Amino acid sequence: MDLPSIRSAYKRYARTYDALFGPIFSGGRRMAVRLANTEPNQRILEVGVGTGLSLPDYREDARVVGVDISPDMLKIARERAQGLPQVEALLEMDAEQLAFPDNSFDSVVAMYVASVVPHPERLLAEMQRVCVPGGDVLVINHFASSHPVIRRMERTLRPLSKVLGFRTDMELDALPRLPGLDRLDVLNANLFGYWKLVHYRNGEAVSEQTVGEEALAG
Repeated sequence: MDLPSIRSAYKRYARTYDALFGPIFSGGRRMAVRLANTEPNQRILEVGVGTGLSLPDYREDARVVGVDISPDMLKIARERAQGLPQVEALLEMDAEQLAFPDNSFDSVVAMYVASVVPHPERLLAEMQRVCVPGGDVLVINHFASSHPVIRRMERTLRPLSKVLGFRTDMELDALPRLPGLDRLDVLNANLFGYWKLVHYRNGEAVSEQTVGEEALAG
């Protein structure tokens, strides 16, 4: 995968994406939003926001920033965001080089993006960097099937990845184990569990009380 091929693929998808993928991915989107948006007044980053299908599912007291590499998808997302108080901004941005300071968001979500970006390890590292300590990092994606027939089909389609706009045979292990980013769970999502949601916690924040107690103990 490379950025020009990604932009080209999603330029083709833009006007038909909602019809093709909206209903199929809806359960996973709702699951991801439910896990990311658990408290009032959270600031949440959605990486690869696409046409903004998930935006209405966030709480109205949230502050949601969505980023995407495709200007054609973002154009539709901005139309959808009209009248949604929870949407703070929708920005064109490379998921592997997020233009935000460290610790900018309470939760960070990537829906159906991990098999699209050229370097999944950079995606996850950037998501961790901009998430506050103790915050949730959520990745929902299709990963290679354990069924031998489906797995062969996925590998057969791999040469078409640039045309399709995603890798068909991405392994779950392609998501790296990063220091301080704890994998809490891997949940089945969408049709027959063909897609999975990987739930991380970004190193628990140390409270001022704990610091004070440790200082007294020392």
